[in-house]
Amino acid sequence: MEPRTDVHKPFNVLFLCTGNSARSLMAEAILNRLGQGQFRAFSAGSHPKGEVNPYALTALEKAGFSTEGLRSKSWDEYAGSGAPALDFVFTLCDSAAGETCPHWQGQPMTAHWGLPDPAGVSGSEATKHLAFTDTLRMLGNRVGIFTALPLHSLDLLSLQNRLDTIGKTVPSTEPA
Repeated sequence: MEPRTDVHKPFNVLFLCTGNSARSLMAEAILNRLGQGQFRAFSAGSHPKGEVNPYALTALEKAGFSTEGLRSKSWDEYAGSGAPALDFVFTLCDSAAGETCPHWQGQPMTAHWGLPDPAGVSGSEATKHLAFTDTLRMLGNRVGIFTALPLHSLDLLSLQNRLDTIGKTVPSTEPA
């Protein structure tokens, strides 16, 4: 990465999904806990649903993650003047990855960490809860790998390769 003037300043990370109701919010909660002090996570959507999926909230709470302050919001909050300078932007759904994103402050590195949408799963309550728990586990695995990267010692090409590889990571069977 580019040398930072303040190596103790947390890296700002934005997770994107079209609706910003489940995956991106879950990733935000995970990174804010796992990367505490080193990262500051945000989430947004190109067409936010305006509410957090209740199954996402349940999965996070059951796994011990804070859901305080989580809300579905537009990516416009992170574009333009007054927005935090972003170091990383990760898309979590194929729709968001295919859209033309706004200009992000800070010239962030980007990668696609696509995951199936748990909100699209139909069936019993147990099936729906399982889909969200699986998504939480997959996100926890990817975020855990990301937080372990030696960000200050990797050149840009190596870092980009690692970010892209994380998006292809097979999920762990361990809970987040």
